[in-house]
Amino acid sequence: MEAGRESQLTLWMRRGIPRQKSVVGAISAALALASGLALRLWMLKLLFEVNGDSLIYGGITKNLLLHGRYALTTGFGESYPTLIRLPGYPLFLAACFRLFGMENYFAAVCVQIALDLLGCLLLAGFAARIAPAALRRGAALATLWLACLCPFTAAYAAEPLAETPTLFALALALWATAKFRQMPAWGSALGFTLAVVCAALLRPDGALVAVALAPALLIGLPRPVAPRKLVRIAAVCLLLALTPFALWTGRNWRVFHVFEPLAPRLAVDPGESPNLGWERWVKSWCMDFSSTYDIYWNVPGDVLDPAKLPARAFDSPAQQAETLALADDYNSHGMALTPALDARFAHLAQARIAAQPLRYYLWLPLGRVADMWLRPRIENLPIDLDWQVYAHHHAETEFSWAYAGLNALYLLLGIAGLCLRPHLWRAMLAYILLRSALLLTIEAPETRYTLECFPMIFAAGGLALARLPVRGYLLKLKAFLGMG
Repeated sequence: MEAGRESQLTLWMRRGIPRQKSVVGAISAALALASGLALRLWMLKLLFEVNGDSLIYGGITKNLLLHGRYALTTGFGESYPTLIRLPGYPLFLAACFRLFGMENYFAAVCVQIALDLLGCLLLAGFAARIAPAALRRGAALATLWLACLCPFTAAYAAEPLAETPTLFALALALWATAKFRQMPAWGSALGFTLAVVCAALLRPDGALVAVALAPALLIGLPRPVAPRKLVRIAAVCLLLALTPFALWTGRNWRVFHVFEPLAPRLAVDPGESPNLGWERWVKSWCMDFSSTYDIYWNVPGDVLDPAKLPARAFDSPAQQAETLALADDYNSHGMALTPALDARFAHLAQARIAAQPLRYYLWLPLGRVADMWLRPRIENLPIDLDWQVYAHHHAETEFSWAYAGLNALYLLLGIAGLCLRPHLWRAMLAYILLRSALLLTIEAPETRYTLECFPMIFAAGGLALARLPVRGYLLKLKAFLGMG
């Protein structure tokens, strides 16, 4: 009788363990979300401002709402049609301005913060679906904490820019992909379609997520699915995905008589000069964000300061003298890149490329990608760009190195998680490699261009953390302390 009671009590206790774990998991998830919200609200207080690209998006949005035109407005109050930005983020701002008032960027950023935290939950769900059964809960919680407490993504949630909605779209795409592979159904397929369309309408490079993840929806499904069903799902989703871009392409053809399904790489409207000579010359020496900020963003329209050019911008004293003369001519002629000046930049670039082609086609592109992956992500923090000069500002240098270390930790966790080869690891790695390959082609690096890879890094890093033998270490610690 006593033995029967003991076995029944043991059974009740075992049944109670999952409930206890569930409660602990819920508390941990709530703490992660609360911490993530606190971090983003602090970032909002510290970083919120409306300038640069935010004003471009806002200008398009105001013209959409007030005049029904996808256009920008000059300083003289005249509007003109544009295609330099895709319609995704202006439409997001339009919805926010309708709900909360015209030019209420603060409300739009608050919506972004909510989207960012919802994206963290989606990534936790994605991690649980790709992890082995024994690690699902741990991987989900670790991913949630990594995503919620990442200051790099949190900083952009506090600014009216397209990065946060894009990150949310990527998280939704990953979650929908994993769900579809577990149970192929219309809901997850349509969710994936919505995600990739939003990602591509927000930023031209958002289309890469479809290239990387779409094959995983159809190839090697763990459960057999009727081919007719897959064909119907694929056909409907493809039609839905192409429709917005067909409308956008048709609008651009009607207004500008050009075929443009996304947005111009150099963000210029038809009829405007892309300044290809200037772009090529910058690409012949630019390798870090400091040069992007000090030189590339200033031209045309602002002073070109030769003192801020790095030593690698000159191959010889004669070339340095030619560059200084060219900069002086630009500054003294209204800071406009005339065709004649652009041709001189092109000639200078060609001489540099001919002298060292490997530098232009290999070493500098690799250096730019390395800068975008490894540089301290302080571009939107109140920290000087010369953060590495310890003599100028001790605290900022120390903080920047700590930020670089945190970035490296996230990357190492992501690499470790991918090395474990969870479900969909090939698709995640494909996206990261495709994006890095695309970044090899740009002229001036910005660290935010690699931010779109962080949803994959969060999920892979969460899986790596879940594999750590934490329980074993805790038991050893208890035994060492005499608590076992």
